[in-house]
Amino acid sequence: MWDYTEKVKEYFENPRNVGEVSRADGVGEVGSLACGDALRLTIQVDKASDRIEDAKFQTFGCASAIASSSAMTEMIKGLTLDEALKVSNRDIADYLGGLPKEKMHCSVLGREALEAAIANYRGEELVKAEGEIICECFGVTDRDIERVVLENDLTTLEEVTDYTKAGGGCGSCHEKIEALLYRILTKKRQEAQEEVRPKKLTNIQKIKLVEETIEREIRPALRADGGDIELVDLEGNQVMVALRGTCSTCAASQFTLKDYVEQKLKEFVADDLYVAEVKP
Repeated sequence: MWDYTEKVKEYFENPRNVGEVSRADGVGEVGSLACGDALRLTIQVDKASDRIEDAKFQTFGCASAIASSSAMTEMIKGLTLDEALKVSNRDIADYLGGLPKEKMHCSVLGREALEAAIANYRGEELVKAEGEIICECFGVTDRDIERVVLENDLTTLEEVTDYTKAGGGCGSCHEKIEALLYRILTKKRQEAQEEVRPKKLTNIQKIKLVEETIEREIRPALRADGGDIELVDLEGNQVMVALRGTCSTCAASQFTLKDYVEQKLKEFVADDLYVAEVKP
């Protein structure tokens, strides 16, 4: 049994704005019956002020879909179209006092219907960015997943399924989702590093970043195979390290240094660094 808030129950049992507006200036239809959730949103717009005068919905879905759609129509009435476009799926969920995590995809559906209705009113073709289909069961692409991950700070496969339904069918796409999630989060982390990284690092700053990168990105992987690494010194752009454990006697240690350690340091510290091994 889902743990619904009182407001979700209220908006499900007594939904607002069900049906179609008397004059549909914009229509947004998203989802499909095959996937289990479908939503049709109609809006009436005051052309002088560009404000949404009325909004109504029709949906085939669960209690969360009905409550999310109802809440969304209440939220956007009186807003300008540009203001309405700023309403996120998280705003819809927050308006209801929260949704069960497994039902967050219902708030995403509402946001998508709103975007489609406004595009329809403006005479624009809402073209979804083409992408690779990741989940065949629900037709979810890599672009769909990337957008939801970035907008909602998702970090796990389970969260991606909660917000998009991807992976909630046969499960054969789980590995693809996890690989995509890793790429998205790695890119996000790199961009964050670029924002905070000084244009020119002092030697102390560089040493600190090297130590942090070794601890966070490199050491866990080496320890998983019985090895380890120690920072010995830093001279200019040369990072001197000593390999420990199984890494110190491994025939592939030079590949580990160049193809893994050095690449991680270039990625997270500075792209002009190079690694040298200090032998005992």
